[in-house]
Amino acid sequence: MTSFKRASLTLMIGCATAALSACGADDIASPGEGTIVLPSPTPAPAPSPTPTPGAGGVTPAAACPTITGPNPLVDRGTIQGPTGTYRNCAFPARFTASTTIPRTAGVIYSLDGRVDVGTDAGAASTGNTVTLGIDPGVVVFGSTGVSYLAVNRGNQINAVGTPTQPIIFTGRGNVVGTVDDNSSQLWGGIVLLGRAPITDCAASGAAPGTVACERDTEGTSNALYGGATPGDSSGSLRYVQIRYSGFVLSSDRELQGLTPSGVGYNTTIDHVQIHNSSDDGIEVFGGRPNMKYLVLTGAEDDSLDTDVGYKGFIQFVLTIHRPGIGNGMIEADSNGNDQTTPRQNTRISNFTFIMRGTTPDTGAAILLRGGTDFTLVNGIVVAPSTVPCLQVRSPSTVQTSGADEAGVPVFRSVVFSGCTTPFLGSDGVTNDQVAAIFGSGSNGNNSNFTSTLTNTFINGASEAAVPAFDAATLNNTAEQPTTAPNRMQTTTYIGAVRDASDTWYRDWTCNSSYAPLGSAGGNCTSLPTT
Repeated sequence: MTSFKRASLTLMIGCATAALSACGADDIASPGEGTIVLPSPTPAPAPSPTPTPGAGGVTPAAACPTITGPNPLVDRGTIQGPTGTYRNCAFPARFTASTTIPRTAGVIYSLDGRVDVGTDAGAASTGNTVTLGIDPGVVVFGSTGVSYLAVNRGNQINAVGTPTQPIIFTGRGNVVGTVDDNSSQLWGGIVLLGRAPITDCAASGAAPGTVACERDTEGTSNALYGGATPGDSSGSLRYVQIRYSGFVLSSDRELQGLTPSGVGYNTTIDHVQIHNSSDDGIEVFGGRPNMKYLVLTGAEDDSLDTDVGYKGFIQFVLTIHRPGIGNGMIEADSNGNDQTTPRQNTRISNFTFIMRGTTPDTGAAILLRGGTDFTLVNGIVVAPSTVPCLQVRSPSTVQTSGADEAGVPVFRSVVFSGCTTPFLGSDGVTNDQVAAIFGSGSNGNNSNFTSTLTNTFINGASEAAVPAFDAATLNNTAEQPTTAPNRMQTTTYIGAVRDASDTWYRDWTCNSSYAPLGSAGGNCTSLPTT
């Protein structure tokens, strides 16, 4: 669903892109489908000679910290907002040596445009060159809409917060206090570029899943991903918030909050909140990453989008739409190459989807299409009565034989609440076929469930009565070793949140009026002051 704000900004960006087309290629700064070029950066203002306390209590540091490597932080002076005044220390355009960004009192960090971690090492490379570490409690903001962080192949990020000191990536408006619960598209997001197998190769005739199969991240210059290393590692993202991302470049060309592209199964992604992305919350382009403990709030397109041969496991997912805004909860497809291998095979367990968008472009809360295999277990979908809960499109989605084929979509212990007409088939698949695949009344599935969720998303008595499926039986050692992070675990309940005593989603997340998570970290519209 495209909001008026997104459509208006699309028009403005289209005009701006034409004006900027004469700028140098090194300044291209977008992983969306379009290309936008940045002008030469404005000279940095002189640092404030004498720091003064901020209105909200934070006092700016006298200078930026010193980091390892030939490219230092750039002192952009001070920036003030409701929570105080900060020393604004901009990341260099590229990190060429391993370094750690420290949490320093009175310091906030910024991205002036595209910021690269290392240089692309190629699809056939081994080992890792540059690691960007980020300490717990660090706050980083995008100075402009086209700001984003790209972790190139053969390099890593190690952004590991704690339950009480999450790492926050956000936009400038969040710092100066101009955001509200409907704000979005303030900056780009985080793009992880790996060497794991993908499909939809850029080179004509390249074999999918090989080192010859790579892609440029839609519309960018030299943001390549793909290879033949399923166990590649792009590092770790843990206890991280990504707020107000998804800058719109042009129609249908936005950045996501988090974009793992060709990322391998040794990458760790857990305890991540994506808040108010103007596009998808997370879009996975191929690769093998597993993910756990995801909180996806307020995405204006799909909360979770998977594509180009992704194979992985995702567990404990809480998604909540903003009222009246949002497309589907899941969109899974093969980007048009229905029979390409590796064929997508996504397995998700323990999810709670609270859908509030009433006219999704996808046509349903969950859309499965093209060459995708998909398994959903232990889940709760609450949707408006006007929206089908499940749509399946194209015969290749329901085929039972073929290369790298896992069979028809699988549902176990999944309940749908609110959908007056729960099933929708299209492009050669009938409504009755979709209903038969789901199999309401068997395997713990129920398409006519009456939800008793409390506090929007916490299981009630009816949810507690649904028998759980053992998600650990989905683990596949042929795809991933037992040492891979975030493999499936056994639970005794459906949904993302077992009961009121289950608080994994608290404190490291932020709150909004439509997603009251009860986090001690405060509201998403504000920043921590300690």
